Amino acid sequence: MTSLTNATVLVIGATGGIGQNLCAALQDAGATVIGTSRDAAKFSSMTATTSSQRILDLADGDSIAAFLDDIESDGVALNGIIVAAGVVGFGNAVDVPAAGFDRMMAINATGPIHVLSALSPIVGESGDGFVVTLSGMIAETPMAGLSAYSASKAALHAFSVAAGREFRRLGVRFIDARPGHTESGLATRALFGEAPNFGAGLTTEAVAARIVAAIVNDEKDLPSSAFV
Repeated sequence: MTSLTNATVLVIGATGGIGQNLCAALQDAGATVIGTSRDAAKFSSMTATTSSQRILDLADGDSIAAFLDDIESDGVALNGIIVAAGVVGFGNAVDVPAAGFDRMMAINATGPIHVLSALSPIVGESGDGFVVTLSGMIAETPMAGLSAYSASKAALHAFSVAAGREFRRLGVRFIDARPGHTESGLATRALFGEAPNFGAGLTTEAVAARIVAAIVNDEKDLPSSAFV
């Protein structure tokens, strides 16, 4: 069992539907939560469920560098990191705008990879640290009409699996969570294209609760079947 009492957890993407519920669930479990947003104007909406707020734009290399410098220079001791940030786009590969695809890859894959590569050794200093990524069921079952999104999430999933093996010896447990369609509102804020009719999805509260339970119960993977 992993206790979250007095643990310090960084939630990247703390203003999203899943991110907000993760912050609340972690706080309820006794954790001190650091939340990130790319927009400082949203900090006020995070104060109830986070102890501190920091700027981080995963699509901006300068923002990532400044964020990492601040975390390291401030001597922040991290017990865990959860990557809850993400964007989506819809449409066939031939119709995907290049700029939209590049931004999607940065936010869903390359940005988180840079941050986790830099901060995982800090998490390892706790002796029983954890990292959670949310690649989603799309990483297990890539879908036509979602090829760009599938690629970005598959990249995050592959990193989590491989990096999890690398950081295991440092005392860091990687968990990749792959819930199915979740009613987070993300589809209504697509970078490009229009969302198909997915039908009713999982609630953000249920997804967040399942992830926190996996952390506490020392689980090492959360496939889509774990959210049924």
